[in-house]
Amino acid sequence: MLSLTLFMTACAQTAEKSIKTPVKAEKNTNMHTETITLGNGCFWCTEAIFQQVKGVTKVTSGYSGGHVENPTYEQVCEKTTGHAEVLQVEFDTTQVTIDEILEIFWQTHDPTTLNKQGNDVGPQYRSVVFYHNERQKERSEFFKKELDASGAFASKIVTAIEPFTNFYAAENYHQDYYKRNGNQPYCYFVIRPKLEKFEKAFKDKIKH
Repeated sequence: MLSLTLFMTACAQTAEKSIKTPVKAEKNTNMHTETITLGNGCFWCTEAIFQQVKGVTKVTSGYSGGHVENPTYEQVCEKTTGHAEVLQVEFDTTQVTIDEILEIFWQTHDPTTLNKQGNDVGPQYRSVVFYHNERQKERSEFFKKELDASGAFASKIVTAIEPFTNFYAAENYHQDYYKRNGNQPYCYFVIRPKLEKFEKAFKDKIKH
């Protein structure tokens, strides 16, 4: 996994604040559009990856799986709300399949570390799939089982697979974070290498 230099600002350590505006998840009306909610570490990193995937129509950073309504970033970082940092990913099933979405999910973070991704530590960074339908549940469980059996990872996968219950969009300054802050040390040294690895491994799945 990537190592962090001492001068980098981790996702959970930002001092920037913003007014929280609760956003309800919109119901998809397009029969070819599907939504899945994924937790795979700091959403600054993973948002930038899924935004490049061909067929992905919308990516929203937010919080899911907790017991506090309309949580703020600061509350989630206190590790008491039960929420994970997640991406709500909407995709066109005629262009990208749920299997491809899950393949990218598992290959672009470490699903074997409990409540931890790199130097980001806490339950808000847990690896989790919040499925929106039975097909997503079945495919997630299948992938997890097959990856464990194949020995694809040196340790056992700890990714939780749970039914979707809630989603709250993160504050505005978290959205499109890499696009707007690409020259920051965290973006340059942590997010950029993840993107380069993704671009190399999934050339045929990148938007043009």
